[in-house]
Amino acid sequence: MFDERTCHKFGVCLSYGSGVALSGKNKLLIKRELISDPAVYRNVCPAKALVISGEEKSIADIIHEIEKDIPFYNMSGGGVTLTGGEPLLQGPDLKELIRILKEMGINVSVETSLHLPWEIIKNYVHLVDTFLADLKHLEADKFLKYTGGNSALIIENFKKLDETGVKFVVRVPVIPGFNFSYEELTNIIDFASGLKNASEINFIPYHSLAKEKYLMLGKDYSFGKHRNIEKTDLKQFAEYAAHKGLISKILN
Repeated sequence: MFDERTCHKFGVCLSYGSGVALSGKNKLLIKRELISDPAVYRNVCPAKALVISGEEKSIADIIHEIEKDIPFYNMSGGGVTLTGGEPLLQGPDLKELIRILKEMGINVSVETSLHLPWEIIKNYVHLVDTFLADLKHLEADKFLKYTGGNSALIIENFKKLDETGVKFVVRVPVIPGFNFSYEELTNIIDFASGLKNASEINFIPYHSLAKEKYLMLGKDYSFGKHRNIEKTDLKQFAEYAAHKGLISKILN
């Protein structure tokens, strides 16, 4: 990620490959498609204008970090939440991590889009304590337009997950111009309330905090014109969900 506002043009990064260059206007250009190993740019910028987001860690490294928080888990009854991207696409390493966590007596939750083959999801049903599963939209065309995904796959996976009896929470990111309407949200709530084991639904209000990250990644932020959604905007939907028999929460 590159923050032009804090760049002092020291030029240290220019010697680390062809992915970073100066334009004729003495402006730093990041050509991400030319960068084969982003890690070489880690900690090279004295002004921290150029940073690498994310890093590779072994399972042992991750467990070492988790162990520091065990007193908090013991006090709160909480545990580890695996998130992403889509964590269930991480393969055998994820299963091994979960196996070790369960041996340590640590509760494991997974945040998932459920937008992947059921053959993968079912491998985690008896390993994960709670699935925190996104349900963004029920309408196929709109879901495809905004996410490039297949809403029918997610709906079918929700039904299959429900049949297993595993604990899961339905999470609804509420996005203006996408699903923030009475009809769309009540349809989602109606679907969730029809699932036997979905006792809880969470509403996640849209905010624009990602705008800065898009800027630093050289991407357009297409939702920049929308205001943040406030908790008060979602009160009626939380009440409707409660009326349908669901525990409903509006998250920060």
